[in-house]
Amino acid sequence: MATDYSWNKSAFLVIDMQEEMLNYFKGTCTLMGNQNQSLETRGGVGTELVDGLVIKKEDYKLVKTRFSAFFATNLHLFLQGAGVNRVIVTGVQTPNCIRQTVFDAVELDYESVSVIVDVTAAATPEIYAANVVDMRNVGVATPTLQQWCGSDG
Repeated sequence: MATDYSWNKSAFLVIDMQEEMLNYFKGTCTLMGNQNQSLETRGGVGTELVDGLVIKKEDYKLVKTRFSAFFATNLHLFLQGAGVNRVIVTGVQTPNCIRQTVFDAVELDYESVSVIVDVTAAATPEIYAANVVDMRNVGVATPTLQQWCGSDG
């Protein structure tokens, strides 16, 4: 059965896309802008959103203080209230914030959890590959951006 990546009842989470984080991964990940759900950490030098990522007035934005976007935030309640049952995740750092957010989404019983694998990054290809395998092993879909865009979404 093919995974349905449609926007109906879906949240697109963009994790830790601040200048400081992207500079760490310079040249290793692709940036997508103008997405519906955006996350960032507390302000300060280097925490400005990267060029090209625009948060619209109607977009939901939250401050996360730990690896998971679900930990000690109202994200899960917000998504439940909006009828969301699918979570699509992009951003950095795959073995930390991406992985923990994804594992929490699986634990919270979202119907579908996906990580767009060529729009995420880690410090090394080996670390990245190992984490993708771990996420697949708990049922997370791992399409490429082209696969995801070519689906019904």
